[in-house]
Amino acid sequence: MNTTSEGSGFSSDEKAAMKQRADELRSTKGLKGAAKQARELEACVDAIDALAGIDREVATTFHRVVAEEAPDLRPKTFYGFPAYADADDKVVMFVQPKSKFDTRYPTVNFDEKANLDDGDMWPTSFAVVAVTDAVEKRLRTLVKQAVS
Repeated sequence: MNTTSEGSGFSSDEKAAMKQRADELRSTKGLKGAAKQARELEACVDAIDALAGIDREVATTFHRVVAEEAPDLRPKTFYGFPAYADADDKVVMFVQPKSKFDTRYPTVNFDEKANLDDGDMWPTSFAVVAVTDAVEKRLRTLVKQAVS
C-alpha cells in the first residue's frame, strides 16, 4: 500500500481513489434516466473487465449474483469499484479488488443501506479467497438479505 510519511495527509492511493470518484461523477453529469444508467453500467462492466485473477472472478460472480437476486439495484462504479445502488442512487454493495490497495484478498462490502443488521454487531465486509459453490451460495443469501 502506498502511504505518506508521518501521517502527513492522504496516500497516493487514496488521492487516486478520490480523483477516480470525481471522474465518475463528471462522467454522468447532465445525464438522466436511461442514459445515466447505461453509462454507469458500462463503467461497472469496464471496471470488472479491467481486473485479473481472483479480483475478476469475484467481481464477475458478484455482478451476476446481484443481477439475479437484486435486479432493482443499478450497477455503477464507486471509487472505481464495481458497485450496486438503489433507486436513490445510494450504494448498497460493492466489490473492493485486492489489486486496488495491494491487499491480501478482494472483499465484498455492504454499505449502511444494506439490511444485514443482526443485534448489536454484524459483518459488512467479507473476504473472498476463492469462488466456490458455497461462496456463491453465501453471496446470494447476503444479497437477498441486503435488499429485503
